Amino acid sequence: MNDWKEEKLKDLVEVDPEQLSSITDPDYSFFYIDISSVSLGNVSFPNHSLKYKEAPSRARKILKDNDILMSTVRPNLKAFAQFRKRSKSNFIASTGFAVLRSRPNVEVGFIYHSLFSNDVEKQIEALVVGSNYPAINSSDIRNLKINIPSFPIQQKIAHILTTCDTVIEQTQSAIAKYKAIKQGLLHDLFTRGLAANGHLRPGYQDAPELYKESELGMIPKEWEVKRLGDYLINLEAGVSVNSTDNSSMDYIAVLKTSAVSCGYFYPSENKVVVLKDIERVKINPKADSIIISRMNTPALVGECGYIDKDYPLLFLPDRLWQTIFRDKQSICVLWLNFLLNTETYKKIIKDSATGTSDSMKNITKSAFFELKIPFCSINEQSEIAKRISSLDNKIQSEEILLQKYQSIKQGLMWNLLGGGKRCVCRDAMHGVSTNAPTTHPQPQTQKNKLP
Repeated sequence: MNDWKEEKLKDLVEVDPEQLSSITDPDYSFFYIDISSVSLGNVSFPNHSLKYKEAPSRARKILKDNDILMSTVRPNLKAFAQFRKRSKSNFIASTGFAVLRSRPNVEVGFIYHSLFSNDVEKQIEALVVGSNYPAINSSDIRNLKINIPSFPIQQKIAHILTTCDTVIEQTQSAIAKYKAIKQGLLHDLFTRGLAANGHLRPGYQDAPELYKESELGMIPKEWEVKRLGDYLINLEAGVSVNSTDNSSMDYIAVLKTSAVSCGYFYPSENKVVVLKDIERVKINPKADSIIISRMNTPALVGECGYIDKDYPLLFLPDRLWQTIFRDKQSICVLWLNFLLNTETYKKIIKDSATGTSDSMKNITKSAFFELKIPFCSINEQSEIAKRISSLDNKIQSEEILLQKYQSIKQGLMWNLLGGGKRCVCRDAMHGVSTNAPTTHPQPQTQKNKLP
């Protein structure tokens, strides 16, 4: 640890080294980076340039390649990023940022990653002023203290952590790509469906003879519009958890309404409660059913999630429904879950919610039973569900990888910048994590699993 020392940030970087003056040419053109353009590690570049005479008064701080943007407003959100110029154009940042430019023999990447360390985070928390608009000023930033090793080790640490960031960003991009593909696939499968050969039917514009008019618009000729209630026996609600009585000693784990979201079921979203009435009917989540949030905030009411197995130790609250079907030989429950989670049906379900409160809405059984659904054959339903599930598995695999990489980075941050830094001098120079992948790995499909 002899080659580590504590330095003030102002001795390692220049803080706000260049700013536009009041006599700047009114026609001086630049791209403006405002506070909303920067999130954790990322910069969103504007599409259009501005002239000084039309720019906001906060557009003042000159940016150069590899400068660090550090938001001084709500710094707990860590809207910090290393700026990478994409062209020879001029770039100007808002006065809501501190711009850091490294001095000679200081690795800018090391400084950037150090801003996310626990040591710096605690210093910032102690310096933030204001409750409605918490901020830190530039003089405080200059006096932040950073533990820093020799230049070669700074470079090694920066390389390791930047490699981690690259892999995380590539994984996030893959997730975003698969989700975009899924949205397009959902639209095509639930408007065109699959022909007998397993391919998507041509669209109505290309083959109108394959479609017919219905109350839901143009649908394939083989499809029929039916009430969802024709396939349901009941929608079962769970126990009331509003009142408790410790004398009953009836402790059970009850799901929260957040246990269902965007088609998925999250069994970890539960809480232990003590029921007042030990004889009250209790309902467990059952395999191959759909859980529906029947009472929730306007934004979350009607959220659905598919159950892929039994959960005998969990119980539904009265704000969640579980579907009970008449005959599962004629309906693929997973297909229905995907359909109910399309943008079209999410809107229909939410619009059917009633209630005068702005904070809570309710869906009636009759509204759900009366939903009109474009039913296709059970074989087509199953094949559609299979296609979407395959893509969901890819998304899940990427999300698991993302969690893994983020966990690895957190551990490395601790070892390289935090509590483990006493051994980093030796470890870093011997290649700690330098074998991390530099290209995004292919996702490993997990068969028969859904989030």
